[in-house]
Amino acid sequence: MPPNDRAEKQAAAQQAVNILHEISTILNCHLDRQTLSICISMIEKGINPEALANVVKELRKKGQENQLEAAAAAAASSSTTVPSRRR
Repeated sequence: MPPNDRAEKQAAAQQAVNILHEISTILNCHLDRQTLSICISMIEKGINPEALANVVKELRKKGQENQLEAAAAAAASSSTTVPSRRR
């Protein structure tokens, strides 16, 4: 592939990612460009887009649950810590 063709394809791919990222932002999908690029690549390789969307949703849900559990554990450990007395 000539270098010029490769550069043009790369520029077109970057433009597509930029446009899709703008759409993602408008729809509040909370996908950064790198994650979006990975998803696009997976879809181009034949992954079912709906299944991929379900996986992303499930991973987000699990991530939020883990954050809540960590916050609750941190709050519980800080509330059970007895402050030292000054003598």
